[in-house]
Amino acid sequence: MPKRSEQNDALAGLLGLSAHSARKSHYPELLSRLEELEAERNRYKWLFEHAVHGIFQASLQDGIRAANPALARMLGYDRAEEALWGLTDLSNHLFIGGEQELHWIRHVLSTRQGLFGYETRLRRKDGSAIDVVMNLLLKPDEEGLVEGFVADITERKLAQVRLQHLNEELEQRVAERTQELRQARDAAEAANRSKDKYLAAASHDLLQPLNAARLLISTLRERSLPAAEHNLVERAHQALEGAEDLLTDLLDISKLDQQAIKPEIHVYRLDEILLPLVSEFEPVAESKDLGFEHYIPAYGLRSDFLLLTRILRNFLSNACRYTDQGRVLLGARKRGDKLRIEVWDTGRGIAQDQMQSIFLEFNQLGVQRAAERSGVGLGLAIVDRIAAMLDYQVQVRSQPGRGSVFSIDVPLADMPLPEVSEAPVLPVPGDPLPGRRLLVLDNELSILHSMSALLGQWGCEVLTATDEAEASLVLAGNPPDLILADYHLDQGMTGWQAVQKLRSRFGYSIPAVMITADRSDQCRRELQGAGIPVLNKPVKAGKLRSVLSHLLNDTEPEGI
Repeated sequence: MPKRSEQNDALAGLLGLSAHSARKSHYPELLSRLEELEAERNRYKWLFEHAVHGIFQASLQDGIRAANPALARMLGYDRAEEALWGLTDLSNHLFIGGEQELHWIRHVLSTRQGLFGYETRLRRKDGSAIDVVMNLLLKPDEEGLVEGFVADITERKLAQVRLQHLNEELEQRVAERTQELRQARDAAEAANRSKDKYLAAASHDLLQPLNAARLLISTLRERSLPAAEHNLVERAHQALEGAEDLLTDLLDISKLDQQAIKPEIHVYRLDEILLPLVSEFEPVAESKDLGFEHYIPAYGLRSDFLLLTRILRNFLSNACRYTDQGRVLLGARKRGDKLRIEVWDTGRGIAQDQMQSIFLEFNQLGVQRAAERSGVGLGLAIVDRIAAMLDYQVQVRSQPGRGSVFSIDVPLADMPLPEVSEAPVLPVPGDPLPGRRLLVLDNELSILHSMSALLGQWGCEVLTATDEAEASLVLAGNPPDLILADYHLDQGMTGWQAVQKLRSRFGYSIPAVMITADRSDQCRRELQGAGIPVLNKPVKAGKLRSVLSHLLNDTEPEGI
């Protein structure tokens, strides 16, 4: 058995103190390490006491064990020691959420070693609450002991509240402003609707005397007059045409701007669209000693008949108006899945820098004085709006002094079957008007007198009436060969209703023509199913005579 002295020497050797020389060599190193540990301890103590954020050590069962001055100040205590005495029960003295919140913290820390970025509310000494964010670390060597690092986020919460209030105020202001704008928009729309109603009513009232004046002027133009009087009649005719064009264009512009026109897309044969235009503009070109040619291939297209016709009529009208010599050509060619309809002329042409301005309202190129104006400069503005509505592309090519080409691309479609009822009204050989008995229905006496004069000059026997009852009296039991009826009569009666009653009275389908100053879509839809020609006021004498000749060519009455 070893002696005690030997055991002491072995133990001293294990500790590094086995000999006097060893003790001398390790003592300074040990002393240095002790000083380093003390310095580290003092540094951590200094950081603990002077940290900006709160730091504490606590037992989840027994409360706070250590707290730094920052945490004490945060919670309203004067000293850290006071906080230790006041925070012995975490559920009642520290966490606003009480035991339920502390139970949840225990559960989280039991599954993981830390809880980071946890936002909560702590109770201050005076009972008020403070918003904080904390990190909790569970010490692995001591069960239930946690270290916490706490930051005051009261200012951030207040900033969030202020921001929320600002957002609410902003939303309120936006809502109020939106309401103001909505009211302003509603007021503007109401004003526009009122303007449209006024314009429509005023236009209807203006078209009535214009119609009467046009019929009288047409009657005078067909009479043999001295040169001076004939010149005056022609000037009056041109003035009426200008007024009619202006009124029609203003109505169209108003409807297009207010989106009151809704396209009705159907499939048509190309000749259904172009042949009536050829019939209409051949005499216009001939009156200016211009050639008029057309090329109409066998294609079908998908479009709105009236709107597309309006575009092409403007193209042709401008071509005839601004061409002093040469010719005008109307044609079409296939371009992929589109049909390009073109109007060529050998007129004055358009400079490149003026190409865009031709689509502006009340703009006419090359016109220096009001006396030189022809039209009102709204035609291409209307074309531009209709093309945008139909999503069509309008193209213009021009060279000053050589002419222009206006074209529009329309979607192609399969060729539809011909429909006799939709065929254009063309003049027939001979003159079937003399001696025919015609009834004119209109609630305007001036129009009745003008129509009587014109039809009488064409050799017709003319009977006039303001309504269906008066018509029955003047007919004296004998049916007329044809009825010309204004669509809007008095007391809510329409000309179509009067025609139906007269047809029923006489037992057969009397030929009829409907005349109206109402250019609305509603009126057009109501007359679509009637199957009779419709002429818009002011009525052109040439068009009226063509329609009457076509209807009266067959003298045999048809049963209803």
